[in-house]
Amino acid sequence: MRIATTIFLTDETITPTRLARELEQRGFAGLYLPEHTHIPVERATPYPVGGELPPEYGRTLDPFVALGQAAAVTRRLRLGTGITLIAQHDPIVLAKQVATLDHLSGGRFTLGVGFGWNVEEAADHGVDWRRRRELGRDRMALMRALWSAEPAAYEGEFGSVRASHAHPKPVQKPRGPVVGPRTLVGGAAGPKLFAHISEYADGWMPIGGRGLGETLPVLRAVWADAGRDPGALQVVPSAVRPTPGKLAHYAELGIEEVVLQLPPGDEREVLRTLDAYERYLPGGDAGAGTDTGGGASAAV
Repeated sequence: MRIATTIFLTDETITPTRLARELEQRGFAGLYLPEHTHIPVERATPYPVGGELPPEYGRTLDPFVALGQAAAVTRRLRLGTGITLIAQHDPIVLAKQVATLDHLSGGRFTLGVGFGWNVEEAADHGVDWRRRRELGRDRMALMRALWSAEPAAYEGEFGSVRASHAHPKPVQKPRGPVVGPRTLVGGAAGPKLFAHISEYADGWMPIGGRGLGETLPVLRAVWADAGRDPGALQVVPSAVRPTPGKLAHYAELGIEEVVLQLPPGDEREVLRTLDAYERYLPGGDAGAGTDTGGGASAAV
């Protein structure tokens, strides 16, 4: 199982370059970064996990700029967004950012996309909250047109682009209906989400792992009904607080990559957490047969 990490990188945390070098040297598989452009002070939307919204949400670095720095100082570390708030982006600009980062990193980029939870943040971007998923689907289709090998036009409900010269192209070749870098869709299990995943993505990036034993068979059925290769589906639980039993449970479900949550701390705190997480890397001392409690769910 590949062990990757995610963190709210901010202007007060460890730097992207320092973290990326440490992750690669220690043998971690990847680094995924979340996105919030801003957090309106007058906010009616509750924090999804309850309580006060942690301050790092309003201090996050731009993930594409930070991942560009990480790419420049590593050679093997996979890089991704977890997740890009796709409805809040101009898709033509986003397609260029994604393709450029994938090109410069040698194909190491994963585009994690999602639809957000903060109504006020999305509203400032002109997003109709009730239609954000359809908007995201439309923007993915437009970006696929720009990533296509030959100039292709796209006319959608929310946007359009003429047949255009648009380089660089993402490194990974088209597979089935998917064009572009490795693409994972985040969000809670449900018919609409699973339909989106099966239409234009390589898999699902759920937060934590609660209920995967029940939801994975449903997703696999939707995936197969869409004519997708059953062996190609990727499920990557993110923001996981690890235990050996939890990771063993994921392995039993056929999951090949897990993204562990790092604290939004300074260099000392983050490196201390990496020290603790090294036991979960291949060859570490956290055997699959130990500590089997709590494997069915993951804290966020």
